[in-house]
Amino acid sequence: MNKAAYLDFVVEVIRRCDDQKGFQVLPRRWVVERTFGWMIRWRRLVRDYEKRTDVSQAMIYVAMGGNLLRRNANP
Repeated sequence: MNKAAYLDFVVEVIRRCDDQKGFQVLPRRWVVERTFGWMIRWRRLVRDYEKRTDVSQAMIYVAMGGNLLRRNANP
């Protein structure tokens, strides 16, 4: 059993319509793109330098924790 099934997560992939022409905002996709943009501010997360996934995961936690601290310290 994977962790997503254990925690009852529902993963929904947002796809664009085949008949769509031009740009159209997709629902909730901006949340993921915004989060990736925040992580890119941390130099170690720009490229995949880490050989171990647990170290990479820890760096993501550090980056997001730093982001939360910065936002709470400077409202």
